[in-house]
Amino acid sequence: MGLMIKKPEHVAGSAAPAILIGLFVAFGGVLFGYDTGTIGGILAMPYWRREFSTGYRNLEDDMLDVSPSQSSEIVSLLSAGTFFGALFAAPMADILGRRMGMIASTGVFTFGVILQTAATAIPLFVAGRFFAGLGVGLISAIIPLYQSETAPKWIRGAIVGCYQLAITIGLLIAAIVDNATKDRNDTGSYRIPIAVQFAWAIIMVVGMLILPETPRYYIKEGKGEQAAKALSRLRRLDVDHPALVEELAEVKANHEYEMSLGKSTYAECFKGTVGKRLATGCLLQSLQQLTGVNFIFYYGTSFFSNSGIENSFIITVITNVVNVVSTFPGLYLVEKWGRRPLLLFGAIGMFVCQYIIASVNTALPDSQVANKVLIAFVCFYIYFFASSWGPVAWVVTGELFPLKSRAKCLSMTTASNWLLNWAIAYATPYLVNGGAGNANLQGKVFFVWGSFCLVCCFFVWALIYETKGLSLEQVDELYGKCSKAWQSKSFRPTISFAEVQDIRGSVGGGGRRATLAEIEQDAVRRKSVPATHVENGGYGGEKAAYQV
Repeated sequence: MGLMIKKPEHVAGSAAPAILIGLFVAFGGVLFGYDTGTIGGILAMPYWRREFSTGYRNLEDDMLDVSPSQSSEIVSLLSAGTFFGALFAAPMADILGRRMGMIASTGVFTFGVILQTAATAIPLFVAGRFFAGLGVGLISAIIPLYQSETAPKWIRGAIVGCYQLAITIGLLIAAIVDNATKDRNDTGSYRIPIAVQFAWAIIMVVGMLILPETPRYYIKEGKGEQAAKALSRLRRLDVDHPALVEELAEVKANHEYEMSLGKSTYAECFKGTVGKRLATGCLLQSLQQLTGVNFIFYYGTSFFSNSGIENSFIITVITNVVNVVSTFPGLYLVEKWGRRPLLLFGAIGMFVCQYIIASVNTALPDSQVANKVLIAFVCFYIYFFASSWGPVAWVVTGELFPLKSRAKCLSMTTASNWLLNWAIAYATPYLVNGGAGNANLQGKVFFVWGSFCLVCCFFVWALIYETKGLSLEQVDELYGKCSKAWQSKSFRPTISFAEVQDIRGSVGGGGRRATLAEIEQDAVRRKSVPATHVENGGYGGEKAAYQV
C-alpha cells in the first residue's frame, strides 16, 4: 500500500468533477464554524458586554456584563435552532432536493444574521441566534448527505471529512475577526464579525445554483434520465458508458430492494439493521460533543482569561490554527487507515490529554506552570480531536444509511449532535463558574470530558463498522451479513443488488424471508449451473421476500 491516495486503475472516468464539487459544498462548513466561533469572542468584548448588560456585574473584573444565565441563553439558542433545523432537513432534502434544500437553508441562515446585526439588546440578538441556528442545522444535515451521494467510494471519506475542515477554517476566521475588532468602542466591535457571514451565504448560494443535483436523489424520485445526466457530469462519462450504466443500475436496484421491504417512513428508520445504524449514528454524534471540544470553542476565550492567562484572544486564535492544521492528517488517514482505527486513536489520545489537564489544574491551582500545561495539552487534545472524531463522525454517519431513509436518518443523527451541543453550551457556565448555584469546577471539568472519551473507546470497538472503500450500496450488504462490528474489517462485498433483483424476479409464490447470505448462496448456485426456468421455486417452493 503506497502513501498516496490514488484512483483505482479499474475505475472508469474522472473523479475530478465529483471531488471539486464535494470540496465546494464543504464550504457550507464555514457558515457552521464561523457562526459558532464568533460568539465566544463577542461575549468577551468590553463594548458588547456593556451594551447588552441588564445591570449584572462580572465578579472577576467588576465590569458590566451579561449574567451566567443570559450567557447560557445566548450561546445555547443557536444550538436549539440547529436541533430543529437538523430535524427539518429531512423533509426539505426529500421534497426540494439536496441542492435546492441547501439554497433554502442558506436563506434561513441569512435572516438570522440580519437580526443579530441589527440587535442592540438581548431579545433580538437571541432571536437572530435561533434563526441562524435553524439555518446552520439544516445545512449541517444536508451537506454530508450531498457529499456522500456524489463522491467516488475510494475517496468519499476524505471528501466528506473536508466538511469538518471547513468548520475548523470558519472557527479560525471567526477568532481572527473577533481579535481584530474586540477593542473597538462602538457597535462595529460585534456587528462586523456578524455581518461577515453575508459573504459566506452569497458564495454558497451562487455555487449551488451552478452545481448538479445528486444522481441518487433523482433515482429516489424515479427520474432515471436526469440521474444519468447528473452522474455523467460527475464522472465525465457518456450517459451510455458501460461503467456509468452499471453504477446507476446498482443504485437503482439497491433502492428498489430497500423499498420492497417497507415504505420510507420514520417508523421504518427504527427497525432492523437501519435501526441499529441509526442508534450508532446518534451515539457517535452525541459522543463527538461529549468529548468537550465545543467547550473550548464556545467558552475558551472566557475560560483562559478566568484561568489567569493573558492575551486569551491570542490563545484562542492559536487553538483554532491547531484545529485547522490537525484536520489534514485525518483526511488522509480516514482512507489509508480506516474509520475504526482512527476513531480509537483519537479517543485514547483525547482521554489522556483531558486527564492530564484536569490533574495538573487540580494539583496546582493559580500556577503559571498549570497554565502552560493547560495551553499545551489543550492543543494536543485539539490535535487528537481534529484528526479523528472531528471529520470521521460526519464521514461515518454520511455513509451508514440506505437511500430511502438516508435523509431522515442523517437528520436525526445530526440533531443528536446539536442536542448535546445545546446541553453543553447551556450547562457549561453553571459547571465551570463560581458563585451561588454554580458547581465551580473550573479546570476539573476536563475530568468530565475525559471520562466520556474513555466511553468513546468502548463505543467504537463495539458498534463502529469499517466502511472504508465500500460503496453506499455495499454498506447495506455489510450490515446484512456482518453482525459484529469488530468483524467488519474482514468483510468483502460478494453480491450486487442487481443480482438480488434478478433472483427476486425469478421466484414466485409463498412469503418466507431470506437473508442476504441465502441470496448469495443462490447466486453462486445459479452461476455454477446452466440457466433454467424457475416457475415457483425459491426457498422451499415459496416466494422469497428478501430482507437485510
